[in-house]
Parts: sequence; C-alpha cells; structure tokens
Amino acid sequence: MKFLSFLRGEAFQRGVHPPSNKFTANLKIRRLPFPPKVTVPLSQHIGKVPHPIVRVGQEVVRGQPIARTEDWLSVPHHAPVTGVIEFIGLRPSARGPWIESIVIRAHPGATQEDLWGQPRDLSSATSNELLQAIWDTGMVGLGGAAFPTHAKLTVPKQAHVHTLVVNGCECEPYLTCDHRVMVEQADDLITGIRYGMRATGAVRSIIGIEDNKPDALVAIEAAIARAGAIPEGEIHAEMVPTKYPQGSEKMLVMALFGTEIPAGSLPVSLGMVVNNVGTLAALGRLLPQGRGLTERVVTITGPGVAKPGDYTVPLGTPLRFVLDYAGAPAESHQVILGGPMMGQAIATLDVPITKGVSGVLVLRKEDMAARETRQTYPCIKCGECVESCPMGLNPSTLGMLAAKRAYEPMGSDYHLGECFECGCCTYVCPSNIPLVQQFRVAKQVLRERAAA
Repeated sequence: MKFLSFLRGEAFQRGVHPPSNKFTANLKIRRLPFPPKVTVPLSQHIGKVPHPIVRVGQEVVRGQPIARTEDWLSVPHHAPVTGVIEFIGLRPSARGPWIESIVIRAHPGATQEDLWGQPRDLSSATSNELLQAIWDTGMVGLGGAAFPTHAKLTVPKQAHVHTLVVNGCECEPYLTCDHRVMVEQADDLITGIRYGMRATGAVRSIIGIEDNKPDALVAIEAAIARAGAIPEGEIHAEMVPTKYPQGSEKMLVMALFGTEIPAGSLPVSLGMVVNNVGTLAALGRLLPQGRGLTERVVTITGPGVAKPGDYTVPLGTPLRFVLDYAGAPAESHQVILGGPMMGQAIATLDVPITKGVSGVLVLRKEDMAARETRQTYPCIKCGECVESCPMGLNPSTLGMLAAKRAYEPMGSDYHLGECFECGCCTYVCPSNIPLVQQFRVAKQVLRERAAA
C-alpha cells in the first residue's frame, strides 16, 4: 500500500508563536477530591440530548449509566460518583443557556471506586463491535471539540482508511493535560491506538508531538517498544515543529505529510482519521474494563492559581469547588474554560466540569487590566491577520463584512466556514479588533438562517 511520505521538520504555513506558559508541564497528575455534589449536563456533545434513565431519589453507583440515547451522534452518560439522584432538571451551563442536567449527591462514606462494568476481552472483536463498545463508554473527543468518538472512528462505506493520526501537539498556551497523559499513561495510549486502528481498519498510526515535549516522545517510544509487534500494523511517534495552531487536524496533517486537506473535506478523504491522545488513552483504560467515562484530566493553571497542575477531575464537579481546592479566590479572577486562544470566558462559577473541558485558566484582575483598557480602532489594512491565518483566509475583509452585518457573502464568497476560530487573527491585530468573536456571531446567524 502506498502511503503519503513524511516531510519531517516542515511546519504548516502561517500561524503564530504565542508564549507557551506551560508552567505545569513537569508536574505529575494529581487527583482532585470528590465534591459533595456533581451536576451532569445531558448535552455535552453534538446530536440529540440523551434521556435520563434514573429518577429522583434513586441510589446509583459510580460508573452506572444514568442517561441513554439512540442517536448515533449522541452519547450516554454515567454516574461520576456513588450517591443518590437529587435533582433532574435545568441547570446553568458554561455557554449560557440552562440545560437539562442530573444532580447527584455523593455518599460521604463511599470509597468512590468504580463499581459498574465488567472486564472483557476485545482481542477478537469486530470493527462494529468495537464501535459499539466505544459508544457505550460515552466517550467524546477530550481535546475540546467533544465530538462523539465512535462517530469519529466510523469510516464511511465509500472511504478507505490506512492511517490513524494521533494528535499529541497540545499547542494551546498553558494547557498540559495531554502532555502529562502521554508521559504518565503511554501504555494506555498505545492500547487505545490499537483499538482505534482496528475500528477504522488503519494499518499504521502516526503520533504527532510538538518538539517542545521531548519527554512525551521518550515515554511513547518506550511504550511502543513494550508493545512489540502488533497485528494491527505499525505505530510511530514523530516530532513536529512547535507552532500554534499545530493541534488543528488540517495543520497536523500538513506538518506530517506535506499535503493539504481540501476545503470542505475531512481527513478521511485522504485515507486518514485524526484523534486526540487523551481520548485514545482513556479508551485504552476503559474498554478492557467495560466502564464508562466518569472523569478526565484537566489542567488548572494561570497566575490566579495557588496550586496549579493537571488533575484527574470527576465529571460534573462544580467549577467553584475546583477553584477553591486549587487556591483561586473567586473575587479576584477571570476564568476561561480551555486556553487563552480558543477558550471560553465564563460569567458564573456555578457550572460543572464537562467532558470537553481540557483546562481551567484563571487570570487575575491585574492580568486583564491592560487588555480591558485597550481601545478598538478601525482596520489599518496592515495584513497581519492575513499573514497569520493558517487557513489562508482574509480576516480583515471578513471582519469588515461582519461589522456591516453582511453575513451572506462571508460564507459564500470568503469561505467563513473554513475558519475554525483559532484566534490567530485577533492575537496579531494591532487595532484590537475582536475578529474571531465577530466570526462566531456571523456563523451563528448563518446557521439560524439556514435552519429557517
């Protein structure tokens, strides 16, 4: 079989180099204590909202399914703690709207060990059986997109996949959860990659790691050596240059293979499927035990945090509980879920950690003062945003159209749909124009018009 050749050391065009600020990169993963209550939002992914299969007052054990779905683009949910169902109804979400959620009050004396699930041998499972098992875990992309993993690994009938590309770049400043997973859970990662290869039919896997993470490369190469020859094919780890947004799947494919994914297409059009290291490591741990996703590794960092680090956090843990434990006073910071480039600032701490939250960035008021006092000026046509856009778009023109609310040509003539909101244009703009925020509004308007 003929594969795309490697172009090692080559970076994708454009992009930016923001300060990495990865202060937690050398700290081992720690476990956050279990909170008194958890809130499990039923909408943590695209697709239909799953329906509860528990009732108020019912006792549940950690790992027990609590919400089920029949929609292929949706996933089930599992109890993150052993306790009792206290409430089912609307609760605040990080995105603003109140959404259907399940609140569980944890039993104070419970050990909170996983009590649900049956170990199983998947060595002879078919691709469809593996995909069903992955669906049963409730797994979504842990890199932040939260796309259902079983759907991501499902290959269209007309396509043929030869390569599973594993994204270990973690280019977002401050975040180090993927880095620590690669260092500390490399064997789980290799096991998960093997499941991913069998599910997709890929005969090789390439793990792309930015060259500022040499310890991750060492750990993964050691895990590959321990695995030895495997029936699924070959697994390789490759260094790629450090640049933002290297973690985008189109940018990573360009850096590894020197080829561009066509506009409007997915990696599967080139015989590839791309998945995140955190997602595959979690699958490597959960699938053999027959368990569901109840926790994830989250980076808690920033100048407003007294005890920064990467923590294993039960899903549904209130953000206020997380910040109290990490030593971040509620009155002196701004909180961003994710990193500073693509993360989302939140208006309330009364929201839970969900499957798609990879980081909690805490900034002090003095850190935000300079940014908040900067004025926005008209575009000076400097071209900095054009030079930095990794997709080759014209953010300046798109921004001017957005300011005039001329949304239709943004999509039809200037390819707004290709923008994945990396924030490079906003980062370099000398006029301080909130370009990526304008593009998000434009996309929402176009989606609403299309639905109408």
